[in-house]
Amino acid sequence: MSVLSISDFQKNVKGGGARANLFVATINNPINRKTAEPSKFLIKTAELPGSTITPIIIPFRGRQLKISGDRTFDPWTVTVINDNEFTIRKVMEDWMANMNNHEDNEGASTGYFADMSVAQLDRGGNVLAKYNLVGAWPSDLGPISVSFDNENQIEEYQVTFQYQYWTRGGGVGALPTGQSIPGTDFG
Repeated sequence: MSVLSISDFQKNVKGGGARANLFVATINNPINRKTAEPSKFLIKTAELPGSTITPIIIPFRGRQLKISGDRTFDPWTVTVINDNEFTIRKVMEDWMANMNNHEDNEGASTGYFADMSVAQLDRGGNVLAKYNLVGAWPSDLGPISVSFDNENQIEEYQVTFQYQYWTRGGGVGALPTGQSIPGTDFG
């Protein structure tokens, strides 16, 4: 068996590797359609979503047979940079108030879902992979810490979204032209 060299390693790190700081996340919402563009700039951190298929364990004669169960999707959390107009914050507050307002616990039972996306980019700005989070809605709007000690800092806060499922499209690993998986055509 030959020893692998740094050149062998370099050949397998295609394009120099995906860079964590090259991404764009877009928040769409049913209340204020103007959020998508600022979100591309004001979302400081996001995640490419994951999922879990929980095993079903069936005992058999002292052993365990593990078969695939249902898939679950973890919440999606983004960190937002706050601007002086509270652009995204106000939209999130309004969206959540529409779902369940502060005063009388009433709100919309439908029409509050929106699709979100997060895309990994290469160093040339091309999309390597794009994930669409289908039927998302904000479940947690984090606080903003204010303090006299916070010098030379811009406010940030987190927003956590629940969603129904995600699909992947575009970029590396996309299906050939003309082929699609149902529910993955999101542009």
